Amino acid sequence: MIRNTLDASTLRRLGRVDRHYGMLAMLVIIAGLARVLYGLKGWEFYVYNWVFWAKIAAFAVVGILSIRPTMRIIAWNRQIAANAAFKVPDEELASVRKAILAQAIVFLLIPVFAAAMARGYGL
Repeated sequence: MIRNTLDASTLRRLGRVDRHYGMLAMLVIIAGLARVLYGLKGWEFYVYNWVFWAKIAAFAVVGILSIRPTMRIIAWNRQIAANAAFKVPDEELASVRKAILAQAIVFLLIPVFAAAMARGYGL
């Protein structure tokens, strides 16, 4: 969605996708916390597992990397609502693209760490 110039409809759609992405992240956090606290393995399995903490760190980095694009998308939507002729500056768009790419790369580590945990690594 952010490969080309962003028109008003694409920007609104991007804002909705970003909101849903944030809501899904919160659901993942809630489900993960419930699994740690109430899961069959018990919280001790997770607290003393370095792979779990690496997975949490990767998730946190993805979250931190998502802040700037989210703030830019919100600002762009406000600007396009105020001025229909608004055009997203190319350098801002490039910056958001880089941040999203960085998120995607770090995000790939999360299932790797989950698979490692499932196979008993980190204990």
